Amino acid sequence: MTTENTSLAGRVCLVAGATRGAGRAIAVQLGTAGATVYVTGRTTREKISEVGRATETIEETAELVTAAGGEGIAVPTDHLDPEQVRALVGRIDRERGRLDVLVNDVWGGEHLIGSAFGKKTWELDLAAGLRMLELGVRTHAVTSHTALPLLVRHPGGLVVEVTDGTAAYNATRFRENLFYDLAKNAPIRMAFGLGKELEEYGGTAVALTPGWLRSEQMLTTFGVTEETWRDAVEKIPDFAISESPVYVGRAVAALAADPDRHRWNGRSLSSAELAGEYGFTDADGSRPDAWGFIVAGETGQPDAADYR
Repeated sequence: MTTENTSLAGRVCLVAGATRGAGRAIAVQLGTAGATVYVTGRTTREKISEVGRATETIEETAELVTAAGGEGIAVPTDHLDPEQVRALVGRIDRERGRLDVLVNDVWGGEHLIGSAFGKKTWELDLAAGLRMLELGVRTHAVTSHTALPLLVRHPGGLVVEVTDGTAAYNATRFRENLFYDLAKNAPIRMAFGLGKELEEYGGTAVALTPGWLRSEQMLTTFGVTEETWRDAVEKIPDFAISESPVYVGRAVAALAADPDRHRWNGRSLSSAELAGEYGFTDADGSRPDAWGFIVAGETGQPDAADYR
C-alpha cells in the first residue's frame, strides 16, 4: 500500500512570488500533494532581483517541487509588468488549459523597511514607501486581474492572498508605519472582494498569514539556520514562537485539497487556525500559534511553550 499523497494530482497551481520564504514552501507543499506548480519570481540563476539574495532562485524552487512529488515549472516574471503576467498566464493556458489554485505571495519589500518602523508618514522616504505599495499591492492586483479569467473557466478555483496579520489583529493595531500597514491590509480586503466575485463560479478566496516566519532572510538576520534557530531564542526570547515556512505551506495544501473549503470564502485565516482545523503540524511536529502568543503578550508575559 502506498503512502504517497496524491490529493492534488491533476491540479494546476500558480504561486506568484515563490523564490523563497512562504511562497517557496507553499509551492513545495502543493507539489508534495502531487500538483503541477508554476513558480514565479525575479531572482533566477542568471539574474538577482532588488532583494539582493542570490542564494534562492525560482529554478531551485521548481526543482524542490518536482523532488517532492509534483511538477515544478519556473517562469521568471516581474508581476509589476502586465505584459509579463499575461505571457505567464497564456503559457499556463496553452500548456495545461486550466488554473485551479492561485497564490498571490509577491512581496520582496523587506529591504525597504530598514529603520522605517515607528516613523511618521512624513518622516519616511516617499519613494521607498510607494515601492512597498507597488510590490505588496499592485503586483497582487495585476496578477488577479490577469489570471482569474483562466481560474474561473472551471468551477471550484482557490485564490490565496498571503499577507502579514489577520483581519482581527490588524483592525485594531497600526502595523509599524503607514505604507507597511496599507501593504499588509490590502490583501485581506482583496480576498474579501474576490470572494464575492468568485462566488457565482464556485470559487473561494482567502487571506492567509503565517506567524513569525523563519524565512531564509530572517534566519540570516539572526545569524542562525533552520537547524540551529533555537540558538537565537537566548537573545530574542519571543523567537521561540516562530514557525518554519513549511507550516503555512501545509495550510495552503490543506485548503486546496478540501472539497468543502468554500466555508472559508472571503475570510482572513492564519496558519495556526488552519492547523487546528486540518490537523497538520509544523516541520518539527509542533503547532505554533504566534498570533495568540503576540496578543497574550500585550497584557502579560506568556510562555511560548504554551502556544506551540
